[in-house]
Amino acid sequence: MSQAIAEPKQAGQDLSQVAAAVDALVHQGRIAMQAFEGADQARVDEAVTALAWSIYSPDHAQELAETAVRDTGLGNVPDKVIKNTRKTFGTLRDLMRERTVGIIEEDKAKGLVKYAKPVGVVGAITPSTNPAATPVNKAMMAVKGGNAVIVAPSPSGYATTSKTVDYMRAELKKIGLPEDLVQILPSPVTREMTTLLMKAVDLVVVTGSQNNVRGAYSSGTPAIGVGAGNVPVIIDADADFDDAAQKICASKIFDNATSCSSENSVTIVEDCYEDAMAALERAGGYRATPEECTRIRDTLWKDGKLNRHIIARDPDIFADLCGLPEAAKSAKFFMVEDQGIGPDYPFSGEKLSLALTIYKAKDFQAAKDHVQAILDYQGAGHSVGIHTNTPDHARSLAEDLKVVRVLVNQAHTFGNGGSFNNGLNFTLSMGCGTWAGNSISENLNWRHFINITHLVTEIGEDKPSEEELFGAHWNRYGK
Repeated sequence: MSQAIAEPKQAGQDLSQVAAAVDALVHQGRIAMQAFEGADQARVDEAVTALAWSIYSPDHAQELAETAVRDTGLGNVPDKVIKNTRKTFGTLRDLMRERTVGIIEEDKAKGLVKYAKPVGVVGAITPSTNPAATPVNKAMMAVKGGNAVIVAPSPSGYATTSKTVDYMRAELKKIGLPEDLVQILPSPVTREMTTLLMKAVDLVVVTGSQNNVRGAYSSGTPAIGVGAGNVPVIIDADADFDDAAQKICASKIFDNATSCSSENSVTIVEDCYEDAMAALERAGGYRATPEECTRIRDTLWKDGKLNRHIIARDPDIFADLCGLPEAAKSAKFFMVEDQGIGPDYPFSGEKLSLALTIYKAKDFQAAKDHVQAILDYQGAGHSVGIHTNTPDHARSLAEDLKVVRVLVNQAHTFGNGGSFNNGLNFTLSMGCGTWAGNSISENLNWRHFINITHLVTEIGEDKPSEEELFGAHWNRYGK
């Protein structure tokens, strides 16, 4: 999340007691890792599969979705169930195809053999938007590398995450593995406790609050943080407008727009603006009047912060709270047409709601410049989408924009974090590169949870002549 949202107030704690509790968890994690250390690849994969089943089980997927929506007030149950199962299934598919025990790569030509080793105890900071799916996702990746993990959940999602961790531990116990491979901070989770965890573990992986991301990078512990979302999407002049509109709708409304990959704005090329808008209306979009846009803005933000009482709500509740007419209550999402970008134009930022900002651009080049300006304001490095039948336009975005992912003719929420129809790794944590102050520029995956030992043997000499390396330089500039 990039927008400030107030979490419930937390009671003060005795720091010495908190530190002792954190240290005890880390110690227990190390003991569990020692017991797990001799596991072969098949045994590691059994553990990962057990963790996946803990949330993929239909009863658990439903229960955890219901608990999450009840406690956080974010999203909706049917989509949370899909998120709990689809992301888990896709991640399990990815992990079962990889080797993380012993030799994982051998290059005889270079005389290199690579051995995977655990990184240690992992501190997993998880958000209120995905209090079940994200902890399991990170635990699967961590245990795949032979690590233990300690989850630090969002306070508002604690009940869901605690139950999720209980289910993971029960599945580990069922197959005869140490339950302490997966643990959770005790309640109430405070900023001080999370900070101490970051300092005590061997690797910190943060999804959610950008304050936590910055805290992880300044903790002194190796850290992976991911950037804030604010996805802009282009509808090009030659796009299939109905296909684009249906995909944008499906993606925007999924879990009531809680995903960091949810479309936050659509920039439409001028030549097709009204045709594209008509398609978006056919797909379920409500085109707000200028007066209604003002009402939506004043309801969605209070004192410069997103209003917790309206974000991630169902469309009829959103329409009612914003004072929109009866016709709007049957819409699926709400289109607010705007022009500016920046702090004075809040619709240009992440909204975590069913409000979708619409912009008009003179042509493709103007649209391209516009989406970069949006990312420069908020969502740096994250991702951008385009609906087009001109492949060169998609390549142009990839070549020139400061962004990690460019999705072409896809429903962004369902493609950005991995899909069965594209080659991205399944994940709930999207790295955004140095543009967002992140250490990775790809989807978080198992590779980030292993160290690699290189066995190096001699090969035949691979030393070119001076002429081969400097010849072109000498010929052009002299010696």
